Amino acid sequence: MSRRPVQRTATRRGATPNKKKAPARRPKRPGLFEQAVAALPLSEHTLQRIATWGIVGAVGAVALGVASWAGLPAMAGVAVADVVGEAGLRVDEIQIDGIKRMDRMTVYQQVLDQNTRAMPLVDLGQLRERLLKFPWVKDARVSRRLPNTLRIFIVEREPAAIWQNHGQLMLVDTTGVPLEPVSREAMPDLPLLIGDGANGQEEARKVLMQAAPALQPLVRAATWVGNRRWDLTFNTGERLQLPEGEEDAAKALRKFAELDGEQRLLGKGNIRFDMRAPGNMVVQRRVAAQPRAASAVESGE
Repeated sequence: MSRRPVQRTATRRGATPNKKKAPARRPKRPGLFEQAVAALPLSEHTLQRIATWGIVGAVGAVALGVASWAGLPAMAGVAVADVVGEAGLRVDEIQIDGIKRMDRMTVYQQVLDQNTRAMPLVDLGQLRERLLKFPWVKDARVSRRLPNTLRIFIVEREPAAIWQNHGQLMLVDTTGVPLEPVSREAMPDLPLLIGDGANGQEEARKVLMQAAPALQPLVRAATWVGNRRWDLTFNTGERLQLPEGEEDAAKALRKFAELDGEQRLLGKGNIRFDMRAPGNMVVQRRVAAQPRAASAVESGE
């Protein structure tokens, strides 16, 4: 009886038999929190420092509360400032924007004059109040940019006129706030206001000059008299005395502009035009001989 030969499969020593491959696992999709963190415009190092700040701040708040309860608030504040500063969250850079005329060093001095440079303990509100006390500062915004930058944006006042009072020249803004002294040699091309309280009348002067725009380039100075009315001094040396009240003053100025256009009143050696009395204009002329009484010219009103 013949035997059927047994077929054997030769395998290499150490080889493992074939197994069915396991299906590849799909990569785990990041959660919403991970996606939000990845979208932040901050480096991993910065995020770690922010997290450190949060931990330190929480611990510091507890320490401050315990110390205050024990009657040692000042020592607790210093301790918290030291801990936070050592964590690397301190003011190392100051970014200032918006300054055109104000001295930049003045702003730096206010920032550096803090009890601490630890970023969380810089009093932003107090710093803003300090800056608002300077004449040039109309508004100020102060914020932190972690981990080490303090950002300050200054809104400056705009000089609108020069105020001459008691022999001193001062730049003022539209609301009359004095900004800084100015010398006669360095006077900018701005309207000149003269007299007590004239600095607060710049808006009223602008409204008045709108009644006669053609005369505005010819006006050298506007004098606020007795806190009630205007005298205008022209480049040719004459003075125009206007009545009280905004409407009456504007009406008189319009009439003077019409007469000057018809008769060329300016530049003829006159000294003064008095239009304080409604309906009349008194002209004082410059004479070489004996002075004569001022002549009255009907305004035609």
